[in-house]
Amino acid sequence: MSELAQHTGQVLALVRERKPRVHCITNTVVQGFTANMLLAAGAIPSMTTSPEEIANFVAGADALLVNLGTFDPERRDAVGIALEIAAEEGVPWVLDPVLIECSPARAIFARSLAGREPRVVRANEAEFAALIEGAATAEALDKFAIGHLTVAARTGAIDLVTDGTRRASVANGHAFMAQVTGIGCAESALIAALLAVEDEPFGAAVGGLVALGVAGEIAAEKARGPGSFAVELVDALAALDVAALNARAKLS
Repeated sequence: MSELAQHTGQVLALVRERKPRVHCITNTVVQGFTANMLLAAGAIPSMTTSPEEIANFVAGADALLVNLGTFDPERRDAVGIALEIAAEEGVPWVLDPVLIECSPARAIFARSLAGREPRVVRANEAEFAALIEGAATAEALDKFAIGHLTVAARTGAIDLVTDGTRRASVANGHAFMAQVTGIGCAESALIAALLAVEDEPFGAAVGGLVALGVAGEIAAEKARGPGSFAVELVDALAALDVAALNARAKLS
């Protein structure tokens, strides 16, 4: 799997060179953190959900993130418009079905979105279980990925990425990552940034998880706790290079 670590470094370099814009329909709690993480990776964030301008923003974007963390009417309407434009313009997009295990209405909406060809679906085990209405086993995620023509990226202590024919496990990360709001949202945004310059969704999903996991390990070495960790994580991602990825990536 060393070639995947090498590839991640190459794709990150492309992000920094091309500076793709990622339009994020995301959780209001994490907008600032998500924007800073995208900037640290070399991408450009945009965040509007206004119905008067969402179509223009998505049409000009290089990738789209649909995050269901804030499930209000404006965002639901914005998602519908955004996905219509993304389909017309060929804008790749990532679905992040945040906390759908807590809300049947949110879960139903997420399932409808999963049928609209996201390139990647990133979720934790509980969210995937709600999305597929069953245990989020590797075999079940293989089936989901094939059936929805997508890549499933299940995050946790060890991340699993599958497109139905290939699997990769990522064991990078640190315990502080579970103590900072928005880490998962940032992972999804980073995957979207890589999708903007990478034609292969499987590689983009693995790369986003490896990059953030390695950056988290580096950040934890300097952090005094979760608060300073969040700041160090932005710096670590900004400084991340191929050498660090090759030395630290835990892929199988």
